[in-house]
Amino acid sequence: MTPDEALRRIAFLLEWRGASPYRVRAFHTAADAVRGMPPGPVDAERAGLLRGVGPVTAQVIAQASTGAVPDYLARLRSEADPGARAGWDLVSASTGDCHLHSDWSDGGSPIEEMAAEGRALGHQWAVLTDHSPRLTIAHGLSAGRLKSQVEAVAAVNSRMGPGFRLLTGIECDILEDGSLDQDEDLLGRLDIVVASVHSALRSEPGPMTARMVAAVRNPHVDVLGHCTGRIITGRGRPESRFDAQTVFAACADAGTAVEINCRPERRDPPDDLLEQAAAAGCRFAVDTDAHAPEQLYWQSTGYARAARAGLGADRLITTWPLGRLLSSRSSRR
Repeated sequence: MTPDEALRRIAFLLEWRGASPYRVRAFHTAADAVRGMPPGPVDAERAGLLRGVGPVTAQVIAQASTGAVPDYLARLRSEADPGARAGWDLVSASTGDCHLHSDWSDGGSPIEEMAAEGRALGHQWAVLTDHSPRLTIAHGLSAGRLKSQVEAVAAVNSRMGPGFRLLTGIECDILEDGSLDQDEDLLGRLDIVVASVHSALRSEPGPMTARMVAAVRNPHVDVLGHCTGRIITGRGRPESRFDAQTVFAACADAGTAVEINCRPERRDPPDDLLEQAAAAGCRFAVDTDAHAPEQLYWQSTGYARAARAGLGADRLITTWPLGRLLSSRSSRR
């Protein structure tokens, strides 16, 4: 086990326990810092000089660099129940990620870098889901720019070769009347559509419920993104209010997956709503909502939450082979 693997495993187990998102993110940050470090022993003092590495993570790095299981990881493993192992099995079964951004909207990296990192992580596929036009602060894609991006994705795939495919997609705003913020014919040309609410998040429950139900019933929509819109770090943002039973029943009926958003500041849906969606029979997409290549590694924490909710791989579309994902998409249109 390399130091970065040990740090990621600790982040997973901390998420499993419901630890502070700051603690979870700290271990991911340290893993990013050491991923390119040459093999061989490194002492804690030297490790602590790396950006994003603190005293606790430095000790983990030092112990793992010698081939030992770090004390911190050993303790978390000893305290974990058997369900944690099932969660890590889901991480190993992951085939893709339905939600990532590039520098075409508010991401920080070119399309090819995001695709290359997905392949390096072991994914078979990933979906490029830059924002739709209404989200101007995120440089959302007009119809013309989205058409150009579809061509750019084809070019990236031709250079990537076999074994990995970047899928065309969009994170499309759900407008206040429940319609989607992009040309319907163009949405029909995409491989995967994630639909999310980004505006009027404090609407009354009735209108918000109707808005979301209309969107998830749209045959072009495959995934309901970060359903409450909450932010749980910093100044935060409260959850949107809606009738969860009605929305999740509509998702289950339409075959629209509910996203388990892996960003530490979101953890969306919250545990109570995740359990409701599971009880409603929904499918799920464990998505990173990555805006940089290293954020693709956050997916493991989403699988921790999925396992804690009792979800198996068959209900997680991000563990499906590409053929099953696309055939399921086609059958819904």
